[in-house]
Amino acid sequence: MPGLYLHFPFCKQACHYCNFYFSTSAKNKPQLIQALKKELHLRRASQSAPLESIYFGGGSPSLLSLSDLEEILTVIRETYALAASPEITLELNPDDGNTAYLKGLKQLGINRLSVGVQSFLDRDLQLMHRVHTARESEEVLGEVATLFENFSVDLIYGNPQSSLKEWQQTMAKALSYNPPHISAYALTVEPKTVLAHRVKNNLISLLDDELVQAQYDDLVYTLTNRGFRNYEFSNFAQAGYYAVNNSSYWQGKPYMGIGPSAHSYDGAFLRSWNISSTTKYIQAIEENRLPQETETLTRKDRFNEYIMTGLRTEWGVSLQQVNREFGPQYGEYLEKQAEQQIQAHRLFWDGDILRIPVKARFLSDGIAAELFLVNLV
Repeated sequence: MPGLYLHFPFCKQACHYCNFYFSTSAKNKPQLIQALKKELHLRRASQSAPLESIYFGGGSPSLLSLSDLEEILTVIRETYALAASPEITLELNPDDGNTAYLKGLKQLGINRLSVGVQSFLDRDLQLMHRVHTARESEEVLGEVATLFENFSVDLIYGNPQSSLKEWQQTMAKALSYNPPHISAYALTVEPKTVLAHRVKNNLISLLDDELVQAQYDDLVYTLTNRGFRNYEFSNFAQAGYYAVNNSSYWQGKPYMGIGPSAHSYDGAFLRSWNISSTTKYIQAIEENRLPQETETLTRKDRFNEYIMTGLRTEWGVSLQQVNREFGPQYGEYLEKQAEQQIQAHRLFWDGDILRIPVKARFLSDGIAAELFLVNLV
C-alpha cells in the first residue's frame, strides 16, 4: 500500500471555490480524532506493502494540534509497516503556520508541507474567501523555507480581473522562497459553490479563456526555465522532489483513504470511498463498521482513467502497457483515435509513448477525452 491519505474535514471558513467535503463546525473534533485512529486499526488488514507516503489533507489539517497529530502518527507507526523514509505531508494554511507549530511538525517527523498560498494578492484572497492574507503567506513561507527542505507552494491562476503581469509577479514572489515544488491550478467553477452562484447571477465575471491559457503557458515557461519538471499538468518539481503521494494516484498505485469522504483504490479493480458526513462517519466507526461504498472498475473504466492520467503526466501513455494490461484491441483503438490529434499537432508518438506537446498542454483533458473508449471494441 504505497499511499495513506487522511482527510480532516474541518475549516475555519468556507472557500468560495471549494467543493471538497468540509465543515466549518468542529464541535465533534475529539470524536473524529478517535474515529480516525480506530479506522486505521480497522483497515489494517488491507495493507499489503510498506507505506511510502502519508498525507494529511482536508479541509484544513493544519487545524490539528501537535498532540492530535502525534496521536495519529503513533497509531500509524504502531499499526502499519513503513518504508525506510516515507514522505509525510501536511497541507498548511498560512494563517496556521507560527514558528512553534512548524518546529513541532518537524519534530513529529512531518517532512513535507503543502502551503496553500493560492495568491499573493489580497484582492484575490478576499474573492476566494480565504482566511489568510498575502502578508501571512510571505511570513510563513520565510519560516517554512528555513525549517523544511521539502515543501510546495500551491497557487491558483485565472482569478477574475487578474492580468498576465500580476501572475508573473505572483510567480516571481513564489520562486523567491526557492520552493522545490509548485502546484498551480486554474480557478474552476464547481457546482454548488458560492463561486458558481455568483457567476450564474453575473456577480463575478470569469477571466477570458485566452488569458487563463496565457497565464498557464507563462507558468510552464517560467518554471521549466528554472529547472522544474512539469511532471503532471498542474505540478512542477525540481529533481528529487516529485510528490510521492500524488504520483501514486497518477501512476495507478494503490492507496488507502482514512476519514469522511476519503477514497481508496486497490491498484487493480476496486475503488471505495467513505461517507461524506462527519457525524455518520463517526457513528459507523464507533460501531466497528466501515462506512464505505465500493465500485468495481471495468476494463473500459481503467483504460479511460489510464488515458486521462497518463496524458497529464510526463510519463505519457505507453502503447506497450495498453496492449499488456487491456489487450491488443485497445492498443489498435488508441492508435486509430490518436491519429487525428497527431495530424492536428496535439499529440505525438515518442517511440512507444503517446504524449501531448507543450504548446497543446493546456488542452490536455479535452485531448484525452477524444481518446476515451465509449463502447467496447
